[in-house]
Amino acid sequence: MNTDQLDQLVETILASPKYQYICRDFVRNVGLQELAKRRNLKEAVKATKNKLHQVGGAYLPGKMDYTAWLAELGEAKTASQDDFRRACVRILNHHASTRERLPFLSQFYPTILANLPPVRSVIDIACGLNPLALPWMGLPTDAVYYAYDIYQDMIDFLNEFMKMAKINGRAEACDVIHACPTQQVDLALLLKAIPCLEQVDKDAGIRLLDTLNADHLLVSFPVYSLGGRQKGMAATYEDHFGELVTHRDWSVKRFEFSHELAFLVNK
Repeated sequence: MNTDQLDQLVETILASPKYQYICRDFVRNVGLQELAKRRNLKEAVKATKNKLHQVGGAYLPGKMDYTAWLAELGEAKTASQDDFRRACVRILNHHASTRERLPFLSQFYPTILANLPPVRSVIDIACGLNPLALPWMGLPTDAVYYAYDIYQDMIDFLNEFMKMAKINGRAEACDVIHACPTQQVDLALLLKAIPCLEQVDKDAGIRLLDTLNADHLLVSFPVYSLGGRQKGMAATYEDHFGELVTHRDWSVKRFEFSHELAFLVNK
């Protein structure tokens, strides 16, 4: 592999306004794959951009005005808990994954986590804006929350959000496929993340399930495509998840919501 070409690809991608905030390691690893498959640098750059859109950009349909959102959250926080929750909902609506969960957000975590002992530590993989759903998770006030995604500007926003909300935790931009967090936690969240990450590496799902050092895993899959089509996705993903956990001595509980299929794994 021509290292100069790979460096040039990475710099070209990161110079684009649409991709400038994506974690450099993630761009580099995707670009490395595409350079190996394409005839020249131009084709590899185009293919890398397409892949980055599929796994990230497609879920961010509009402008992410983090500065305005922090101001809104700060004002709401000083008003009331209800105002703060309403502000969180408005912002969660700006990411396709969490927007789909809003109609049943008040049931999602209480239903799935009802029979677990108190969850005092969480890892949220490919988190998007999901940390803003913390008011609905019912975690103890001293719980630790670690969030990971590929967008540095989103990560900066989430760190400011957690500081404002007095949440004990941190957010970090990283390539979880090649550098999966390994700290021990009570619960790891892999919410609709596996299908995205497997577009980059077909073994990403099983490696994450095995590597995450969590007592419990909450894994979910979309029931509808981003375009709103169902296409038998629930059955397909249920079969796929069954293949991922086969031959592993884990107990699994299944939960189905209108737009999301979820599994709680006890490792």
